[in-house]
Amino acid sequence: MTRIALCQIPVSPDPATNLARAREALAGAEGADLAIFPEATLTRYGKRITDLAEPLDGPFVSGLAEAARQHGVAVVAGVFEPGEDRVHNTAVAIDAGGAVRAAYRKIHLFDSFGAKESDLVAPGAEPTVVELAGLKVGLVTCYDIRFPELTRALVDQGAELFAVIAAWGSGPLKEDHWVTLVRARALENTTWTAAVGQAPNPAESSDGFGVGRSMLVDPLGVVRADLGTGPGVQVVEVDHGWTATARAMLPSLQHRVLQGQPIVK
Repeated sequence: MTRIALCQIPVSPDPATNLARAREALAGAEGADLAIFPEATLTRYGKRITDLAEPLDGPFVSGLAEAARQHGVAVVAGVFEPGEDRVHNTAVAIDAGGAVRAAYRKIHLFDSFGAKESDLVAPGAEPTVVELAGLKVGLVTCYDIRFPELTRALVDQGAELFAVIAAWGSGPLKEDHWVTLVRARALENTTWTAAVGQAPNPAESSDGFGVGRSMLVDPLGVVRADLGTGPGVQVVEVDHGWTATARAMLPSLQHRVLQGQPIVK
């Protein structure tokens, strides 16, 4: 068993406020091996991200690392890193000793539903699997969840859990899209999926980011936990024995073919 804290927090434009909220969430995640926070935990989306982006040794990630070390829990959280002409939307992975183990730069940018993330953010290129809390974690950020090729690449790299972080936009059917896509990525890969989104922030509601609905989904697509819309921290359990059982019942990863030829892994 691995115990995971789904940390569904509201996100402010102010990094110091968000770091304080993250510290408070970690203090409330007693017994967790891994805590997952939303996309853009550093600061809320907007043109400000180009001014507030920080390197991974900056005060925000350093503060998260200190809190991870203090509580003995690994952390995944969304930040913005400075780039050459645009920032990177980065999922940073910190181990329980406070060391940065990986930084995944979001590949698929949200140029949809009238938004244009690529105006401010440069895309990454490398699917990333990192070992945290004794398991291999595949990192996925928000709009990435609409692209099954990414999670398939992650499971082929050995991912035992998908950590999906999001600042999901509200709108007609958008919440249904989120739930459906998270369950689909778990089921088609028979892989546990912990998906954590921003809680709605009433003070910043005009931008539409944050619908909540953080979830733990098992390898057969069953929702084991759903935090609803309000802020909260819930510690859930990932049963690795159930992965083996699910894959014995549904060996779809073994049955894949491409142009009529089996894909051997």
